[in-house]
Amino acid sequence: MQVIQTIRDKGAAIVIAVIALSLIGFILMDANSGSRNFSNSLSSNVGKVNGEAIERADFEKKYNAAYQMAQQQAQQSGRTPDQAQVREQVWNQMVAEKVFYAEAKKLGIDFTSKELSAILASNDQNNPFLQDQNMIDPATGKLDASKVTQALADLKKAKGERREMIDAQLLEPQKLTSISSKYFALLNASAYYPTWMHEKDKADSKNFANVSFVAISYNVISDSTIKVSDAEIETYVSKHKNQFKQEEGRMISYVAFSQLPNSDDSAKTKELVNGLKAGLETETNTEAFIARNASTIPYDSSYKPKARITTVAIDTITKQAIGTVYGPYVDNGNYVLAKMLGVKNFPDSAKARHILIPTVDPQTGQPIAEDSVAKKQADSIFNAIKAGADFGALAARFSSDGSKDKGGDLGTFGYGAMVPEFNDFCFTKPVGSKDVVRTQFGYHIIEVMSQKGNSPAYKIAFLAKEILPSETTISNANLNATKLSGQKNSKEFEAYVAKNGLQKITWPTIIKENDFQIGQLQDARQLVRWVFESKQGNVSEPFNIGDQFIVATIDKVQSEGTQDAKTARPMVEAAVRNQKKAAAIVAKLGANPTLESAAAAYSKQVEIAGADSTLTFNSQVLANAWAEPKVIGACFNKENQSKVSAPIEGGSGVFLVKVNSIGSKPADAQEVEAMQKTQQTSNLRNQAGAAWFEGLKNQATIKDSRSKFY
Repeated sequence: MQVIQTIRDKGAAIVIAVIALSLIGFILMDANSGSRNFSNSLSSNVGKVNGEAIERADFEKKYNAAYQMAQQQAQQSGRTPDQAQVREQVWNQMVAEKVFYAEAKKLGIDFTSKELSAILASNDQNNPFLQDQNMIDPATGKLDASKVTQALADLKKAKGERREMIDAQLLEPQKLTSISSKYFALLNASAYYPTWMHEKDKADSKNFANVSFVAISYNVISDSTIKVSDAEIETYVSKHKNQFKQEEGRMISYVAFSQLPNSDDSAKTKELVNGLKAGLETETNTEAFIARNASTIPYDSSYKPKARITTVAIDTITKQAIGTVYGPYVDNGNYVLAKMLGVKNFPDSAKARHILIPTVDPQTGQPIAEDSVAKKQADSIFNAIKAGADFGALAARFSSDGSKDKGGDLGTFGYGAMVPEFNDFCFTKPVGSKDVVRTQFGYHIIEVMSQKGNSPAYKIAFLAKEILPSETTISNANLNATKLSGQKNSKEFEAYVAKNGLQKITWPTIIKENDFQIGQLQDARQLVRWVFESKQGNVSEPFNIGDQFIVATIDKVQSEGTQDAKTARPMVEAAVRNQKKAAAIVAKLGANPTLESAAAAYSKQVEIAGADSTLTFNSQVLANAWAEPKVIGACFNKENQSKVSAPIEGGSGVFLVKVNSIGSKPADAQEVEAMQKTQQTSNLRNQAGAAWFEGLKNQATIKDSRSKFY
């Protein structure tokens, strides 16, 4: 489903992100040299789809672009994108595109240069040119036709690396959007719900049965009395091979040796921080003192209400006198000192409206306009407002913020909810104040509309030191891991673990060749590569993963094909045991049992289902919540009318059924039937939309060779 959503949505999403990469400027100017220059050493492919190679050079280019975009998007959260995860997403995308484009080509679906020119010349919301203020005519708020013409001409002239960048970040996303929309339109138009199917579904919902039955649960026989052999497992698997296909993989066990700081490390960090307390109390330049001592929490000069200060000791800290230092205390893996610098009263909330003239894309932080150009435009709009122009109308016309549809009105927000410069203006200036304010997003023309409440806000400086493991702690963990890794094979590994009281983790699922994490071991790619380069029974060297040293042994090498008895047993054993229980139950019932004799044999009762006309052919459960489709089918078999069926082997037990009567409910009104058919057609189209790609992918021959390179 994720790939399907990518094909549906990727066009629009990437087109917007293209602007974040300053594509327009790239088109109009010479490209800076920064991409990797791929040599013949990258001529090998990383995989094939239906015999068509995915070249490593192409894969690397798409990966680099995707990773750059992921880095830009991650800046706001402060996270570093996972390279292996991005690489996996790029692989899935490239496989999906090759499968999809091949199918589209068969159907004659294409994307032409004329279509691209038409999109880029339009005011459609997905047009990337609309995201660049330099392409907008200030007088109309729409695209400047002359600039579009010039940009299109430059597009056609682009060559070499510049051409590749434009293709990757502009042409390909637009092509994907266009072709996928045409394909899905064709798919929806071809989804037909025939009359015969509608009549059958209608009959299934209208026909009802009244039945008597006996249910003998498999629980009447204890599991411990029924043994399931490997041969019986293999027989079951051979009859259901499609359900038990397996990919090549490995099973491992491992021991983790923690590198986390211990009590000695914590005590030393506390001592270090405690030694800074007196200096922090007497220092007049607190900001310089915190920077000089490399605090993990940077100095913040702003005032914040208590509710917006995230530290475990805030209740105690806010009671301290100005100039007092509290701590050290532990907070989020740090020893912290907190110095109270000041208290002021501010409004609890404010209401404001604004017009944003951006200098950067808010999603990626990439420049989209010169600072001086944005400042000049903001000043011009502000002067117009001072001269009496309508604020709301100008916001609707010029602001890039979503609030422009409400005349720039941001509604009511709490103290500290906005970026510092915006916040300070709205909470320190009187109601009615208007001005141009610069923030990280660009230039805002702000008007303070109202303020409510009055509560204290605190200015607190934090000096923090992270509690880190010492070299001794890390060295000891590595030494212990190395001792385990010195064992020759799995047998010695197991003996060493038992003798030294180590905690072994047997990973319960198959590891695949391109996996990049194993459970909580996030960056486990090197371990996975070792697993596939080694033999069953081998013991690994220590792998440094996160804050642990990992030593693993290979328990099993699984080949591609059909699962063996040991692998399939957890999934099959219960089903085979139930088959044997069913045979035992049927044998005890004897030949031609009646409902009464069957009930008596197992101390059960004859039950009734459908007396209220609710047991229809499309029912999901029998009475008493028996989810048994085979039994429900038997309830509508006319051969069972007024006589007892043969024993039916169900999912939860053995059943005997006698059909008392079969009837039909009145037909629905024509309007209701028409509405039902429309809904069923819609459901069919949704099912086709959800299943089409998996169908194409299952038919494709996909060879994944990424493990040779990554």
